[in-house]
Amino acid sequence: MTLGPETPDLTVLDLLVSVAETGSLGAAARRQGISQPAASMRISALERRLRLRLLDRGPTGSALTDAGRTVVEHARTVLAAAQAFTNAVAGLHAERAPRARIAASKTIADHRIPQWLAALRTVRPDAVVALEVGNSRQVEAMVREGAADIGFVEGPHPPAGLSGRVLGTDDLVVIVGPDHPWARRTEPVTLRELAATPLLWREPGSGTRDTVWEMLAAHCTPAPPAAELGSAAALLGAVRGAMAPSVLSALIAGPELTAGRVARVPVADAALLTRRFRAIWRRETPPTDAVEALVRCAERIERARGALPVPPHR
Repeated sequence: MTLGPETPDLTVLDLLVSVAETGSLGAAARRQGISQPAASMRISALERRLRLRLLDRGPTGSALTDAGRTVVEHARTVLAAAQAFTNAVAGLHAERAPRARIAASKTIADHRIPQWLAALRTVRPDAVVALEVGNSRQVEAMVREGAADIGFVEGPHPPAGLSGRVLGTDDLVVIVGPDHPWARRTEPVTLRELAATPLLWREPGSGTRDTVWEMLAAHCTPAPPAAELGSAAALLGAVRGAMAPSVLSALIAGPELTAGRVARVPVADAALLTRRFRAIWRRETPPTDAVEALVRCAERIERARGALPVPPHR
């Protein structure tokens, strides 16, 4: 199919439709972001190309001629087809874009993923990312079931049956409300004493809970929880109300400590209060393409933060 010399370009057809919709060349020009004289010249050039008078120009505006109205109806069809074509091409590009289905624990999603994704954007701007958030056990399940290409969890051990890589560490802190007796304590609390104290815990399946429980269980059976709360915000609220102590990520507790809304309790053997952040994936589908790039971005950021050791030179 060969287009004839009368075939106009899409921009001038769009301009003509704007004239029909706004009722004047001036309003159409403003909609298109051009000057009125430029709009008038383009319409005149279209009339010469089509050998038709499309507009009756007058002091109060521009009115379509009968031929102009017919051309506008056809122009709308052409423009709609062009938009459909553009959308179809964009859809083809979207289908070919690398995709990364990510699942992350709540702490990592709130305090690490945004920076990791920003770094990924600089090296793979074409990557399409979908993020699901849950506790560590829920993230593990999504990875096992194939609902996520990669998961980011925290906890004392790598999940059984999955491959993974340590991305960094996270300090845990013991916090209490300003009115709790421990807020004025100067002598460090021992892990055994902490284990014997009813604490505010995250819900079962939380990586923080699993880490702290295993750590305290090495000294004695932990006391029954003062409460189990499914979000960091609810847990912090209960701590502020001096309900009981809690052990939380320093990432979460930091702003509350800085503002003085909670107090940090000194702990004997505080170095033990550390957990690991891990990337996890199914053994048969290791990270590739955009997912692998995301892991590398996370490693680079955590290494710069000092949360991941610098690898030795080979």
